[in-house]
Amino acid sequence: MKKIAVLRCETVSEVCPGVGCLKAFHERRVHFKGTEEDAMLVGFFTCGGCSGRRVSRLVKSLLKHGLTTVHLSSCMLMDGDYPKCPHIDEIKKTLEKSGVEIVDGTHH
Repeated sequence: MKKIAVLRCETVSEVCPGVGCLKAFHERRVHFKGTEEDAMLVGFFTCGGCSGRRVSRLVKSLLKHGLTTVHLSSCMLMDGDYPKCPHIDEIKKTLEKSGVEIVDGTHH
């Protein structure tokens, strides 16, 4: 069974409650399209602020709960409404080292 976590921007989390990401998961649309119906959302967390200081620690904790996939939230990747994450490449390297699947995007 796929166990998914959404990683989102700490700064954006101050103005966004995450409704778009959660709704896209539950409705299996946009970047969650094709996700198996029995897939579970096991985590929804922020990076910890620039430079993503919290990512490795939280992913390590989520791996104990069977984490298989991390979706990088749309706010981390878009350039427009929010500033694109300046540390996205380092964050992706951290995730790759953990062995999880990385998916770019959630609801945009």
